[in-house]
Parts: sequence; structure tokens; C-alpha cells
Amino acid sequence: MTIQIDVLTIFPEYFEIPLQNSLLGKAIQEGIMKVKVHNIRDFAKDKHKTVDDTPYGGGPGMVMKCEPIFDAVDALKDSNSLEHVILLSPGGKILTQDKVREMAQWKDFVLICGRYEGVDERIVENLITEEISIGDYVLSGGELPALVIIEAVSRMLPGVIGEWESVTNDSLYDGLLSYPQYTKPAEFRGMKVPEILLSGNHEKIRIWREEQSLSRTKRKRPDLLEKYLEKKKNSNNQVE
Repeated sequence: MTIQIDVLTIFPEYFEIPLQNSLLGKAIQEGIMKVKVHNIRDFAKDKHKTVDDTPYGGGPGMVMKCEPIFDAVDALKDSNSLEHVILLSPGGKILTQDKVREMAQWKDFVLICGRYEGVDERIVENLITEEISIGDYVLSGGELPALVIIEAVSRMLPGVIGEWESVTNDSLYDGLLSYPQYTKPAEFRGMKVPEILLSGNHEKIRIWREEQSLSRTKRKRPDLLEKYLEKKKNSNNQVE
């Protein structure tokens, strides 16, 4: 099944190079995923293609208008189920690997890239199904978050990554940070690769990697370890 992603933006050129290269380009070329980028300005009614205006009540900046965005989504009705219409916004829930895994199961979804001081609240209240943020910091618009989501989802699709083990070994795939990785040479400037990795004992290496993954997560991201242990506890309770 090919997943379809429709992106609404006022800067479609932002997506041209990323969608043509590397794994994203491969996924699109091989028909594993379909990404369509739509220019919101094409749905503006005036000759200047206006997509923003001053905020009612005063204040700095400009606000993205209702009409072009509503019309842009309406135009997708024949090609997208519109079950998932997402606004990239700092007010959204933080993107997690669990959410990415969920999104990879969807048939299609729409990503709306905000700009300026945000979008007219009527879009939030009446058009979108959810808001997603990629972190608690400020960006100029939703284009970069949209690319983050597209790439993260693409990695979950069978056939995009050559070896599925590469995906399951990714940091955060199972909720933990990945174990440390080493490559040749075995010694560099007095720094040696852990002996266990040179032993050839696959079971001992597996155990070492699990231990390293846990200790690394505890040291660097204790919040993730707490969530992981809670999730594991709940899973065990359900089995019992």
C-alpha cells in the first residue's frame, strides 16, 4: 500500500531538493510513498494571491487567512480521505516515535504549514484533526517540521530502509536510545573498541548492547527511561 501525504505551504520550493534525494527520493520514486506539495497561494481569490492579513484586535505580525487554507483542503477531497488533517504548530503534541509509527499505518494525511503569527483560529477549531509540534522552540514556519515528519514516517515503511534491523536498532525505536556503535580500526590513538564486540559471541554482544542501551538512556535521557519502564510495566500487567 502506498501512503499519500499532501503538504499545504506557501513555500513549495522548500521541499523540492529533500524530496528528490536520499531515502525520501527512493521511497517516492519506487512508489512506496506519494508526497504532493500544494501552494496555498494558488487558492487565494485576489490578484495579489494574498494568504495573510492583520489580526483583529491589533497586535504584531500577520495571520494566515481562512479562505485559502479551507479551499486548499476542500480541493483534496477526491484524492485524500481527510481523516487526518494536521497543523504543524508549537501548540501541538510533541512528535514521538510512537506517533510516527502510528502515522505510518495511515492511508493518507495532510500537513498544513503555518507561517507568520500563526493561522486563523477557525482553522484550528473547524478544519484540522490535530496539531503536532517537533519541539519547544521557535521556527519561522511549518515546512521544516513537515519534512521531519515525512522522513520519520518514511523510515517506518517496508522497503525504504535496506535492512529492517537498521530501523529496529534506531534510537527511540523501542523507546530507548541506541547502544554505542564502533567501526574499524579496532584501536585509534589509544582508544580501543570494547573487547566484547570483537569476540564473535553474538549472544554476549546482544546482552551487552541491551545493557548499554539502558545505561545510556538512564544517563542521557532519564525521562525516556521512565516512560519505557512504565510502558513495559503496563504491558506486563496486561499479559497477566
